[in-house]
This record gives sequence, structure tokens and C-alpha cells, in this order.
Amino acid sequence: MNVDVSIIIVNYNTCRLTMDCLRSVYESDTNYSYEIVLIDNNSRDESVEMISTEYPGVILIANEENTGFARANNQGIEIVSGRYVLLLNSDTVVRKDTLETMVALMDGRPDLGASGCKIILPDGSLDKACKRGFPTPAASFYYAFGFSRLFPDRPRFNGYQLGYLDPDLDYPVDCLVGAFMLLRRETIEQVGGLDENFFMYGEDLDWCFRIKEAGWGIYYYPQTTIIHLKGGSARRRPFKIVYEFHRAMILFHRKHYSKQYNSMINGAVYAGVGVKFAISLLRNALTFPRQVPLPSQSLSTIGQADSRNESNTEVRL
Repeated sequence: MNVDVSIIIVNYNTCRLTMDCLRSVYESDTNYSYEIVLIDNNSRDESVEMISTEYPGVILIANEENTGFARANNQGIEIVSGRYVLLLNSDTVVRKDTLETMVALMDGRPDLGASGCKIILPDGSLDKACKRGFPTPAASFYYAFGFSRLFPDRPRFNGYQLGYLDPDLDYPVDCLVGAFMLLRRETIEQVGGLDENFFMYGEDLDWCFRIKEAGWGIYYYPQTTIIHLKGGSARRRPFKIVYEFHRAMILFHRKHYSKQYNSMINGAVYAGVGVKFAISLLRNALTFPRQVPLPSQSLSTIGQADSRNESNTEVRL
């Protein structure tokens, strides 16, 4: 059987969210064929049992340890057969037209190696990670220390989150986010899979860097949207998450930028990450550890809220 798009979802203790994600995919209105591969990273909840029972058509790989986001996705990439590969977060909900719209875009643009849609948070705001520039030392400095928030319309200070670009227009970008990234199979065969040195952050940036380096285009296309629920995660983050977030910054700079700069600039980058890491740990320690509730409204209501923020896009879930 020829498959147009292979959807890879990594699950780790997010059974309810993952079930909602799968439901939204199966409710897609598309003429394209797809398969779903789900990699469970040794969840302690009932994910494996529930998913295998409710969705027997899903190809499920149950790992015996938490291998991280990059390695788990690579496991899926190794076995899929689609013309395209879609990385899809377990805490997302796709619209009925998302697959149809994005695959059609890629079919019409053979120059593109990867594409991503507009990603909306439960409150209707933009998930700014869905369209980004590369985190050069300058862009990272302006972002990390608040200059991008002070001057949101200035390209010089918004090289990372591209806040000066209209999120309702489509254009080439440097980076997409692993929550929704549609890739051409030929592109993956050329550049390889995700770098497994990144455990759970930065692997999408690194992948996009290698894709562009190989000559492929990367495109932001807001003609369809998905909702990113952000997992309803605790406001106080585990040390592992804070650590891996900052470790990814070091890995990315060391891999792609350190040879372009002298020791003074590199030292400043590493010191800046260290300072930011210390501040994040302090803030984390002072934060009351409560669970951030998921939105109480239905998913269709969230879609309607998103519709009010988009003048030219009808949102359907």
C-alpha cells in the first residue's frame, strides 16, 4: 500500500492528550492516505493499553525506557513508508483540513524540505515557536534577555521569534517546531534523522539547520492551524526539563556556531546560558508547584476563539 504521509507521535505519560490527538487525526477530511506510528517512551500511565485497545490501527512501539524525543522519532522514521513524514506532538489537536492543506502544499512545492502550519495555544494566542529564525549568538542574546519583548517590531531584536512578521501570512523561515513538522522523505534521506545528542529540546532547530544547509526550503504556512495544549504541565518544572533546555542551547551553538566565532564570543555565549540556567532554577524553586489546568472549554470552542483572531481563515476541527 502506498502511503502519502506517515504521522509519528511520541507519547510519555500523556494518555488522555494522546487519545484526543489521535481522534483529531482520524477525523481528518483528506484524500491523502496516512499511517500513524506511536512510540511510547515507557509511560507509567495506561497509555499503551488504552491506545492499543481504542486505536488498533496505530503502529505502536512500546519502549522499555524513556529514550528522549529525538531517538523515539528516529525509531518511527526507520519503519515508516510515507512520501512525507509528519512529526506531531501528543498534546496537539489538528483541524479536519490540516493534513489535506499541508500535504497539498508540499506536493506543489518540490523545493521545500519541510513545512509547518500556524500553531495556536488554548487561549487563542500564537505558539511563537512555530516560526523562528536560527538562534545565532546575537538573536539568542536579544531573546534571552528581553530585548525582543521590548522592541517587538524591530527585526534586529527579533531574529529568533520573528515577531515582526505577520503570523497570518506565509513565508520561508529558518526553523519550525517539532510539535508539527512535515518533511519530505527525500530530505530525510539526504540529511539524516534527528540528532540524538539532543534529548528533548533543540533537535528540531538542529534538523532545520541541516535541512537548509542541504539546500532545501523551510516554509511557514498559516492557511491551516492546530491547537497546542502544552500538555497541561506543572508550572514548576522538573530539574531534568530545565537542564535539558539549557543543555540544548550549548549543544546547538557548539555544533553550528562555535567555529565561526572566537573564544571570547563563545565564552560569552556559554556564560550567558549558564546565567540563564541559574536564573531559571531560582525561579523554578520559588514557584508554587501547582498544576496548570487545561482549558475547560471544548476543543470546538477553542477553534472558534482562534477563528476570531484570524480574519481570513475559517477554523474547523
